[in-house]
Amino acid sequence: MARSALDSDFFDLATPRVIAHRGASGEYPENTLASFRAAAQADAPYFELDVHLTRDRVVVVSHDANLKRTCGLDVEISDLTLAELKRADAGWGFTTATDSAGEGGAGGFPFRGSGIEVPTLAEVFAAFPERRYIVEVKQSAPSLTPALLEVIERAGMRRRVLIASEEQAPLDEIRTLAPALPTGFPYHEIAGFMVSLAPGAAPYQPRGDALQIPPEYESWRLVTPQSVAAAHRLGVEVHVWTVNDAAEMRAMLALGVDGIITDYPGRLLALL
Repeated sequence: MARSALDSDFFDLATPRVIAHRGASGEYPENTLASFRAAAQADAPYFELDVHLTRDRVVVVSHDANLKRTCGLDVEISDLTLAELKRADAGWGFTTATDSAGEGGAGGFPFRGSGIEVPTLAEVFAAFPERRYIVEVKQSAPSLTPALLEVIERAGMRRRVLIASEEQAPLDEIRTLAPALPTGFPYHEIAGFMVSLAPGAAPYQPRGDALQIPPEYESWRLVTPQSVAAAHRLGVEVHVWTVNDAAEMRAMLALGVDGIITDYPGRLLALL
């Protein structure tokens, strides 16, 4: 891979990698045990999830720092203890159909009041120890890196995780404290890689191991034959998010990407 110090089994499975985005989040409330269970039942080998830190410094699985969208509570995770967070209804916000105002459409809210909680990272690891994980760090301050590394070590998951973040600081910390763990590319490193594709650009030296990007960003096409080939020349994988349409899945696979991050892992597995 990109860094000689890497010591991991994350990349040992065959490509293309089916990566369940927050679990099977197109069908179940995202980042919950219900969603990850559905992804496991679909045989998705990789889970992508997001982590925050509670007030009592427990690493929990949530994309947003605030619970309003998913749980209907306008409160920050960092202001809650784990016990307080566990009282939130993590099935509250999920709907299978959404109208133009963002309100529940024909699908309603099938998981409200069904007892679905925000899980800890340790709970997810314990429930699905055979999976491999992209763990995306969603906060830079206060740092959750020491707590995250402790959870990974206690769960025996060191060889099964890749750490990602849009922010530079968490990945700098991971690369310093745990240099054998594979990492993604934060925003500025992605930008640097893209700039390096221009004719006459200086050679690019990657610090990460998997470039996780959308097909395009603000009308700038990111996943192209050129960008995929350039990443592969550097020993870097390309994982594309979030691809839910079967036709787009086929298009990305035709470009030679190494993994697809999707809300519907069963759909991608059936296509493959």
